[in-house]
Amino acid sequence: MAATLLRTLALLVVCVCVATCAKDVREVRAVSEKVRGDLSDDIIVKDHAAAACPQGTLNFFADLTQPLTPWPHYWERCVGSGHALLGLRADWQRQLKMARDELGFKYVRFHGIFDDDLSVFSWSGADTQPQYSFYNLDTIYDYLLHIGMRPIVELSFMPGDLASGTDTIFHYKGNITPPKDYGVWAELVKTFVQHMVDRYGLTEVRKWFFEVWNEPNCGFWTGGQAGYFTLLNYTVNAVKAVDTQLQVGGPATCQSGWINETLEYVRENSLPLDFISTHQYPTDVQPLQRDAMLIAVSKTRDTVGPNMPVFYTEYNDGLFSPGLHDTSYASAFAIKNIIDIQGLLEVFSWWTFNDVFEEGGLISTPMHGGFGMMALYDVPKPAWRAFQLLHHSGENRVSVAPYSHPTAGVLVTRNDTHVHVIMYNHQIPGDPISTVNVCVVINGVDTTRQHRAFAEVIDTTHSNSLTAWTDMGSPEYPTHNQIATMRASSHMLKTPLPYVPVNATAVMFSGLSIVPQGVMAITLHLN
Repeated sequence: MAATLLRTLALLVVCVCVATCAKDVREVRAVSEKVRGDLSDDIIVKDHAAAACPQGTLNFFADLTQPLTPWPHYWERCVGSGHALLGLRADWQRQLKMARDELGFKYVRFHGIFDDDLSVFSWSGADTQPQYSFYNLDTIYDYLLHIGMRPIVELSFMPGDLASGTDTIFHYKGNITPPKDYGVWAELVKTFVQHMVDRYGLTEVRKWFFEVWNEPNCGFWTGGQAGYFTLLNYTVNAVKAVDTQLQVGGPATCQSGWINETLEYVRENSLPLDFISTHQYPTDVQPLQRDAMLIAVSKTRDTVGPNMPVFYTEYNDGLFSPGLHDTSYASAFAIKNIIDIQGLLEVFSWWTFNDVFEEGGLISTPMHGGFGMMALYDVPKPAWRAFQLLHHSGENRVSVAPYSHPTAGVLVTRNDTHVHVIMYNHQIPGDPISTVNVCVVINGVDTTRQHRAFAEVIDTTHSNSLTAWTDMGSPEYPTHNQIATMRASSHMLKTPLPYVPVNATAVMFSGLSIVPQGVMAITLHLN
C-alpha cells in the first residue's frame, strides 16, 4: 500500500508535464519516422500491386528486394519475476524453462536476494563477524545456468540484522531501510559476488549484470536520493573490488527518474557505472498516451547519450485496476511497443513471466489480472503468445512502404526459409478503435513456385485462455479437465492462408481483419 501511495504521488508530479506531451509526441514521432524511413528508403511499390488490394483496406507493402536491416531480439535479453525465494519452487522453475524454450529469454531479474527468507546474512552486532549462507541462492543460480539462462542480479533488499529500521514492503516483508553500517553492507556485496565467481568462474560472472536496489524513488527505499547515491557508491565499488570488468548499474528507478542526477553523481565521483537502469509503465503518465513508452525511452536515451547501455528492467502493459494483463490488450501492447522501441535500448524486461508471485500474497485464482504472461497451472495468456510470435520473427527486418493508421501497425522480417509478418491493432483504453481490414503485398517472391503460408491470431476468441476460463464460469480452483481446456484454448492455431500472385515477383494476402486489441501473424515459406 505504501509503495502504491508513493507511486501515485510521483504520478501526480509527472502529470504537471502533461501540457507538453503533444510536443513530445511530435518530437518522438519524428525520430520514429526517421527510423521507419531508413527502413523504407527507395522502396519499390509497383502500381499494379497497389491497385490489386481491395478499396477501403489498410495496405502494407513489403519489399524483399530492398536492403535488409538487422532485427535483434533485444526484448529476449531479460524477463522479470517476483522475488528470489520463488526460484526454489518447482512450478516457478518449470515455467521459467518454458519461457526460455518457447520465448527465448536469456536473463531473469527478481527482487530480494538478501531477504531474510533466504537466510543469506546474519549478524549479532558490531563486535561480531557476520555469518553468510549462500546455499539457497546457489540452488537458484545453479538452476538458471542449467537451463541456459543468467541473472540480472538486483542487489536488494536489506537483511534484517543489517537494517537501520523496520520498514518493509510487500507480503514477504522486504526491508527497505538503509544499512546501519555501509561498510558491512559493502562487505556483504563483495562476499556474495566473490562467492559467485568462486562457484561459477570469472568468465561466467562477467556475463552477468548487477543492479543496485529497486525503485528507490517509489517507496522501496527510505533513505532518500542522497542516501541512495551513498548506497550506489559503496555497492559499485564493492562489486568492482572483486573484478573491475564485472558490470554494475543503477539507479533502477521507477518512471524513468533520477537519470540526470545519477549521471551527474557518477561524473562528479568518478564512479565506474556500466549501465543506466530504470523502469517505466504506460500508466505512469496521465492522461494516457498511446506512445507513452516511446516518449519516455527516447528521452532517457537522449539524456544518457549513445555510449552507455540503457536497461529498462521493468515494464508491461500498465498498472491498470483491474489489470489488463490477462487480456489480448497486453499482447497488442507488447507487439506495438517492441517494434517502436527497437534500437533505443539494450534491455527491455517484461514484468513478469508468470503469476507465481507474492507481492500481495500468492493469489490462487488463475485469471486475476496478475502481471505474469503465464497463469498458474502452466496456462499461457495472450501476452505469452505475442512473445512467441516475436521469438519466431527473423533476424533481419524487411522494408515496408510508409503507411499511416491511428491504431494498426506491422513488422516484417525474414530469414533464409520464410517471411514473417506481424500486424497489430492497439489503442489505449477509452480511445477510438475499430476492426481494421488489411491487405498485405510482399514483393520479391518467386510466384512461379508454390509457397506455403499460414496465419496465427491472438484476440478475444483466438489463443485466449482468459475467454475459456470465463466461459467455464471462472472457477477459482479449476479441475484437471478445465486446466487442459484452458491450455488448449491458448494454443495458436496455424490456419492455411491462400495468397494471390500479383505478378511474377509479388504475392497478395487480402480479406484479413484485425479486431481491436488483436494481433495477426502471417508466415510465408520461401522454399
